[in-house]
Amino acid sequence: MYDVLIIGAGPAGLTASIYASRANLSVLIIENESMGGKLTKTYEIENYPGFTKISGGQLADELVKHSQSFGVEIRPGNVSKIVNGDIKKIYLDTGEEFEARTIIIASGTKENHLPVDKSDEYTGRGISYCAVCDAFFYRNKDVVVVGGGNSALEESLYLTSIVNKIYIVIRRDVFRADASIVDKVKVNDKIEIITKSIPKQLVIDNNRIVGLEIENVDTKETTVLNCSGIFPYIGAKPNTTFVDLDILDENGYVIVNDNMETSVKGIYAAGDVTKKSLRQVVTATNDGAIAANSIVNYLR
Repeated sequence: MYDVLIIGAGPAGLTASIYASRANLSVLIIENESMGGKLTKTYEIENYPGFTKISGGQLADELVKHSQSFGVEIRPGNVSKIVNGDIKKIYLDTGEEFEARTIIIASGTKENHLPVDKSDEYTGRGISYCAVCDAFFYRNKDVVVVGGGNSALEESLYLTSIVNKIYIVIRRDVFRADASIVDKVKVNDKIEIITKSIPKQLVIDNNRIVGLEIENVDTKETTVLNCSGIFPYIGAKPNTTFVDLDILDENGYVIVNDNMETSVKGIYAAGDVTKKSLRQVVTATNDGAIAANSIVNYLR
């Protein structure tokens, strides 16, 4: 049995593990994907204090090393259920069971899929949700990025060093990203911005993606963008399908107070999975530190 069981090894979960383990609590992290969470899918980060510029992978590695230096245990696994009680239990989809005195839900979010027919079928076969992971497959080819937030534009800038041309398709006529990133995108010769447009359908030839049909939201006119790959960055939903407790809002995000406490005693949440207005690396680490400190006070 552990003092603290953390679901998710992103910035929130790893930070929580550092603070909890430094307080001599036994800590287990369960992570079903990459150590570091979405950091591993981010090319560069320019707004994390102390680093003018750092790659997401490098920051993830440093957080994992820092966590493990205090004896934190990390195991791969997909959590399927939480059982509340004086002693909390979590079950993995493999049937494994773990017990803890407290739990921190730091499972983050999962990207929304491209809202067109056959998008699931062609994920990994022309549709990718990670430019850092898959950009090499589109070397010197044309691609489409769908979305107007920071992630979409940051990954577009990364892709310019690998692909031939990038079409950025956004629903509105303004971006939702930071002004500094927007300025870089607008002056890049490899990027063409298409506003007031939405994806309509995939263009398939010989069982592979050769284009994306888009529709102008005002005129309803359709256009085909010839491309080999599509990178959607159109928001995300919380990873809380395993949470069968009355602690979620209508959208599936975990409701917490300022101390990262849920309404269930001994269960906390941190990071992007919580109901909040700003989801950034720095706010995730903030949540993780608060959650761990709240647990230290609770257990004492």
